[in-house]
Amino acid sequence: MHINEVRARAKALGLSGVGKMRRADIIIQIQQAENHTPCFGSAQRENCPHEDCCWREDCFRL
Repeated sequence: MHINEVRARAKALGLSGVGKMRRADIIIQIQQAENHTPCFGSAQRENCPHEDCCWREDCFRL
């Protein structure tokens, strides 16, 4: 997902201050706001059980 799409999603959730944040940090904030495990880019991705995660493809690219 492109950074502008990530920022738009964060804005739609009412998250503020994301304009200067790194993409990965914004995604983690989004995961928390949506009550998901804030695991984007973590070591957990090697054994990730969340096959339906919308960030999965981006996470595995890191």
